[in-house]
Amino acid sequence: LGGPDPLDYVSMYRNLGNPALNVPEHWHYVSFGLSDLYGDNRVHEFTGTDGPSGFGFELTFRLKRETGESAPPTWPAELMQGLARYVFQSENTFCSGDHVSWHSPLDNSESRIQHMLLTEDPQMQPVQTPFGVVTFLQIVGVCTEELHAAQQWNGQGILELLRTVPVAGGPWLITDMRRGETIFEIDPHLQQERVDKGIETDGSNLSGVSAKCAWDDLSRPPEDDEDSRSICIGTQPRRLSGKDTEQIRETLRRGLEINSKPVLPPINAQRQNGLNHDRAPSRKDSLESDSSAAIIPHELIRTRQLESVHLKFNQESGALIPLCLRGRLLHGRHFTYKSITGDTAITFVSTGVEGAFATEEHPYAAHGPWLQILLTEEFVERMLEDLEDLNSPEEFKLPKEYSWPEKKLKVSILPDAVFDNPLH
Repeated sequence: LGGPDPLDYVSMYRNLGNPALNVPEHWHYVSFGLSDLYGDNRVHEFTGTDGPSGFGFELTFRLKRETGESAPPTWPAELMQGLARYVFQSENTFCSGDHVSWHSPLDNSESRIQHMLLTEDPQMQPVQTPFGVVTFLQIVGVCTEELHAAQQWNGQGILELLRTVPVAGGPWLITDMRRGETIFEIDPHLQQERVDKGIETDGSNLSGVSAKCAWDDLSRPPEDDEDSRSICIGTQPRRLSGKDTEQIRETLRRGLEINSKPVLPPINAQRQNGLNHDRAPSRKDSLESDSSAAIIPHELIRTRQLESVHLKFNQESGALIPLCLRGRLLHGRHFTYKSITGDTAITFVSTGVEGAFATEEHPYAAHGPWLQILLTEEFVERMLEDLEDLNSPEEFKLPKEYSWPEKKLKVSILPDAVFDNPLH
């Protein structure tokens, strides 16, 4: 209706729960506006009744009702508006099993619940509307340790564990902002017997994150004006043409998404939270699928082989490198860092990934600002040893540099300010 918020309404219900199933009384929130409410092309393009309505989903949230609370708190509506704003601005949709790293208590209190997982709402089935199909995705508040476990393994696995622990969610995954313990503190066996075993067997489903990252081509002199390197701190990156950008996004989407929207687009800087997505991997990991390979030919962007590269990450992004190596590459998969501030993308690929333009002969290759790095299993094992201290961020002093001279590869972990202010 022309207001500043993307959602038209958020309905709030008092839900009595289900004592027989050990489901406590709670507040149930439902968004209106991510789906098409009007069918007149004002907000969403009307594409018929068979496909998705608008983005195809609405958000829900279940918050434990505190004793004596007579009205639902309104902060969950603000949280939903924040997530909806991200979806509208990026056109990146959510799926069950996705996670959102928020880095701040969801209700702005001192709570340990600072991140979110997404899953199907246990009561609300998909509905057929006059403007298409709508599914209902429930936000589930989680602690940092639970988010990390979801990243290292997968979101659905952690959601299953939360369902089995009544105080951490129970069967309907109700968020209790006063929960002071993680599921691993409540039941220490869960980490070893379920999560560690799952990571070892399945690897990680996390195929890409929006991040603070950059890369430099060290094999070219910096004064070379013809160099279409990615972000170089202190200079303006060369812009891609619209067609080139689309091709990078399209190829990223084909490899990383099961969705019809582009994968990992730049996130609007209104809120500096990274929103990360995990996806179910296909058995045959590929950066390109046969069905859509013809959309834009690779030749539109000249592939450049690089001799030597320097990768730059902030601390949060750097902490995910061991996950990328152990949980993805050693399982024959790929992992992408997409910059939240520009067109830059860095994709690590293993030798088994199809459709990559990096090869064993030329392991560093770029299409404009999209860099691919192919790492052999032997080199991955060595990197994991050398990068072990990334697992202990509390002992970390920035900037930190790692170098493998014979591979002509350098990795720097830098303060956030370097990425927030390119002239810093």
